[in-house]
Amino acid sequence: MATLLADPSPSPSSSSLISPLSPSPNPRRRHLPLLSSPDTRTLRIRLRPKPFSPFSVASPTSPPRCPCSAGTLDADPASEENPNPSASSGAAAGAKEGGGWDRRRAVRIAWEKLVRWSRSWRSKNNSDVLERTRKVVVLGGGSFGTAMAAHVASKKAEMEVSMLVRDAHICRAINENHFNCKYFPQHKLPENIVATTNAKDALAGADFCLHAVPVQFSSPFLEGISQHVDPKLPFISLSKGLELNTLRMMSQIIPHALGNPRQPISVLSGPSFAVELVNKLPTAMVVASKDKKLASAVQQLLASPHLRINTSGDVTGVEIAGALKNVLAIAAGIVEGMHLGNNCMAALVAQGCSEIRWLATKMGAKPTTLTGLSGSGDIMLTCFVNLSRNRTVGLRLGSGEKLDDILSSMNQVEEV
Repeated sequence: MATLLADPSPSPSSSSLISPLSPSPNPRRRHLPLLSSPDTRTLRIRLRPKPFSPFSVASPTSPPRCPCSAGTLDADPASEENPNPSASSGAAAGAKEGGGWDRRRAVRIAWEKLVRWSRSWRSKNNSDVLERTRKVVVLGGGSFGTAMAAHVASKKAEMEVSMLVRDAHICRAINENHFNCKYFPQHKLPENIVATTNAKDALAGADFCLHAVPVQFSSPFLEGISQHVDPKLPFISLSKGLELNTLRMMSQIIPHALGNPRQPISVLSGPSFAVELVNKLPTAMVVASKDKKLASAVQQLLASPHLRINTSGDVTGVEIAGALKNVLAIAAGIVEGMHLGNNCMAALVAQGCSEIRWLATKMGAKPTTLTGLSGSGDIMLTCFVNLSRNRTVGLRLGSGEKLDDILSSMNQVEEV
């Protein structure tokens, strides 16, 4: 019978090879049966030496390859300056015993080359969008449109930010006193924001257009100003929701209303309250577009030290999550208004998230989008925080108020 002998006192060479891979042999168990055979033989396992790793001790004669695309690691200058073999052997022994000084040096060199390569790549691909942008138009003078106008205007004083509003009183207040008297009466707006009620003046020479008109009013509004819109003007949709009757998303509404199926479109979504954005509190959002260059340009235009912008190509996932979370927020408000408890709230939101994910993936969205900023992030903010308009509607409905009375008393339009 062939056996595998476990020597209780292996030689130094064999112990150095076997000990890193297997535990110490059990002195009580001498023979490990491997297979049956007419004769008795002894199997001895000899492991091949491990292939060279770029993070092992560097050899001065054959420098290892760097794991990144930066190239080959340089030889150790200390070994070149000191050709004494005894010193080299001593350094190698010290490297093995002390954890590997050369290994740390190899990692550091590889990291430095990788950083240099990434900086070079970023500098080649940086198109300086903010530097080239001279004018941005914001369609709508609501709370979030005003907040985004103030954010963009504060990034560059030489850039004109034109707000197209329908209320002449708000228009005057912004131009004369730099306040939106209806939504932010206590927040002074940057002086490079100019409000107007004339669509032609607002859109003339614009480099980007931020669309902040409520979804249900977007189609007739865009149809009325379509003759003043440049066919190549990039749109950034800030509106969340689905159009009633047609169930179209904003990425479908905008080109259809403008009569230009090739209108550049991107959508911005994520957990973001307008008042916190105006107060420059840390916020993270995601911009989605089928055009990667447009998504990158919007990211460069909007990103700042207090606003992080991620990019995505999943337009459907971002828009569906941003629209359906409004319905879930109303339901969460009803649970709160009826005092049904935290267990019911958790069950409702969990089931709602599952159904949103199921529907979005059936429509072609990526599951990972539903767990990101525009999905779970926006759902948590809208369902659990009192600043949410949709949650407030549900809360008052659950308390017994009538829907008409709730809507007539609200200063803002709910996103449904």
